[in-house]
Amino acid sequence: MINGNILRDAIISASNNIQNQRQRVDALNVFPVPDGDTGTNMGMTMSAAKQELQNMPDSATVSEVAQTASSALLRGARGNSGVITSLLFRGFAKGLKGKESATAKDLAVALDIGVKAAYKAVMKPTEGTMLTVARIAAEEALKLDATEMTVTQMWDAIIEFAQDTLNKTPEMLPVLKKAGVVDAGGDGVLCIFRGMKSVFDGKGIMPIGDAPVEVDTIHIDEEFDDYDGEILFGYCTEFIVIKDLELEKATGIEKDPLELRAYLENIGDSVVVVDDEEIIKCHIHTNDPGLALQAAIPFGLLSKLKIDNMRLEYAEKLKEREAKRAKPLSKVEIDPDAPVGFVTVAAGAGIEQLFVDLGATHVVSGGQTMNPSTEDILSAIEATPSQTVYVLPNNKNIIMASEQAAKMSSRTVKVVPTSTIPQGLGAMLAFDPDQSVDDNTIAMAKAASNVGTGQITYAARDSDFDGHKIKEGELLALQNGKVAFTETDLVKCAVKLTKALIKKDSSFVTLIYGSDITEEKAMIVETAIREKLPKDMDLALINGGQPVYYLMISVE
Repeated sequence: MINGNILRDAIISASNNIQNQRQRVDALNVFPVPDGDTGTNMGMTMSAAKQELQNMPDSATVSEVAQTASSALLRGARGNSGVITSLLFRGFAKGLKGKESATAKDLAVALDIGVKAAYKAVMKPTEGTMLTVARIAAEEALKLDATEMTVTQMWDAIIEFAQDTLNKTPEMLPVLKKAGVVDAGGDGVLCIFRGMKSVFDGKGIMPIGDAPVEVDTIHIDEEFDDYDGEILFGYCTEFIVIKDLELEKATGIEKDPLELRAYLENIGDSVVVVDDEEIIKCHIHTNDPGLALQAAIPFGLLSKLKIDNMRLEYAEKLKEREAKRAKPLSKVEIDPDAPVGFVTVAAGAGIEQLFVDLGATHVVSGGQTMNPSTEDILSAIEATPSQTVYVLPNNKNIIMASEQAAKMSSRTVKVVPTSTIPQGLGAMLAFDPDQSVDDNTIAMAKAASNVGTGQITYAARDSDFDGHKIKEGELLALQNGKVAFTETDLVKCAVKLTKALIKKDSSFVTLIYGSDITEEKAMIVETAIREKLPKDMDLALINGGQPVYYLMISVE
């Protein structure tokens, strides 16, 4: 039997352990786009509970601890994996309600309640994911005779069932088997369970940094409240080497880019070296950019040098975060002259302004790699002076958090399930103030589904995904969320992707270029695409300033 003090420490320990393992769990994601996905979202979600639980007294009951954790997790949930994690712990709040202490049987029942809640929240549950790992662990635990079992024995059994199921996830999901990995969310669930086990076993709270983690570098967009690590290599260094083809022809000696890559890997990490017949594009995180540049000089002429101090950037991000926290959105009274309002999620000054121009009341900062929490979205809803608020997540990994925020709001909230920025813009344009709330919800969702979305980013890792052999650093073309092809030339990639998106009834193309693309380069892309479009088709170029995606292409 455990008391509230033990359960409190167990959940804090779980938060620390998933935090320790977040990068390893992220690396299990089979979709090769750059993101701070499953491990990051689960870690940040659990961190929200940790902050609340650390202030609870030792006298708190298991019921009070579970309720506090459940409330904090729901508000701090980020991404689908974070929402599912919060729902698992909601089961603890329901299963332990009114109890001073908890038995082994109580914990098994509580976990089962949480699993059922999570399954109800997911429209189309996929087996072979974190849901399966938690479900089978709960189902098998309920079959045990818990009468004589201690909490430690029960939790050991739950972990064993979960581990056995996780090992089988590649057989349940072919995409996992092909990639040679287990499910990332299921692995995250085990990290949480093992963190709790440390306290149940009497070993105390797992400290931050206790477990071995394969450290690459800090992603400065991740806002970890409890981050205690350090940036191993401080300078993000990028450059292009223009090959000296005449020298190679005259001497008959062709320099091998693999030699350059081998050297760079010795002086830093996050090394990407991609070459074609004319250039070598290089990216490295290192403590001495000069060494990287000197090593590249024998391979040709240096061009497009870019060196960023990641430590300073990270410090600035922390300042920005604290500034945002210092000025939280406040709940406002409903204004009868503002019958409807709009809350959207977006990243990039240009895109945010687009939504404001279209009538958005609040734009929540976030998107790929930066999933806002349920509380972030709820706060924006409550700060909207309208009885009815439309929420546009604009990312499939933010839809569940938006739906949870809608349930918690005092407003009438309609979540339009937009998965991309172009879909969100299309939905906003479809709004008709003369139509009813329900009719507008249907019309906006329909308009969003009719928008063809192209996104160009880079492959964050080598992958064999959905029939495509993908190399780290290649341009990755996504067509309506799915990998279409890879490329090494941005202009060719953009032209090919746009042509693939155009249908017979398409009349308008919008190019939204991101923070990593210069205006000059964007205009080159625009010109190349315009040459391939029918003369009667309109084309607009917009500086979105978004991270992660070099280009977003909207076709309507």
